[in-house]
Amino acid sequence: MSKLQILTKGLLKENPTFVLLLGMCPTLATTTSAVNGLSMGLATLFVLVLSNMAISLVAPYVPDKVHIPAYIVVIATFVTLLQFIMQAYTPGIYASLGLFIPLIVVNCIVLGRAEAFASKNGVADSALDGIGIGLGFTAALTVIGIVREILGSGSIFGFKFIAGDGMLAFVMAPGAFLALGYLMVIFNKIAKKN
Repeated sequence: MSKLQILTKGLLKENPTFVLLLGMCPTLATTTSAVNGLSMGLATLFVLVLSNMAISLVAPYVPDKVHIPAYIVVIATFVTLLQFIMQAYTPGIYASLGLFIPLIVVNCIVLGRAEAFASKNGVADSALDGIGIGLGFTAALTVIGIVREILGSGSIFGFKFIAGDGMLAFVMAPGAFLALGYLMVIFNKIAKKN
């Protein structure tokens, strides 16, 4: 597989949200706005890239019986670092995302990439995989957040452009399921044409 294929497969062919249906908890819970979706996606991207690189380095030395706990420790280290950075420089976003930042540790996207790709490949390829999957996740969360924010409050990235309150359902849990379902249909129709 070429470097470009490794990088781009997470955007369309193996998009974690629209194709593989991974990471649904943060997808549905944090996409009430475009900013939240983008922020959660970038946070996951940060952890994915760094943990993939670290796991590709340590995987040959980790016994099979403890590889999952070892990977969780590596991922938890980067999530803790991310928490400190967000608390220091973006406290509003950190407060808005709340519990979902520490839950990146057990996000099936991050653990899945550690097990399926990073543990079997080199550092450079693992970094590219993390970037590709992370960008696919970020794009998906941002698009869902944009749709929910437009329909729910008539704004985008916090800028109001439609008068009125919007449809309350799209700011709540049912709106997340509706937006995700329709966007999955659109995404898969487009992906099949390519």
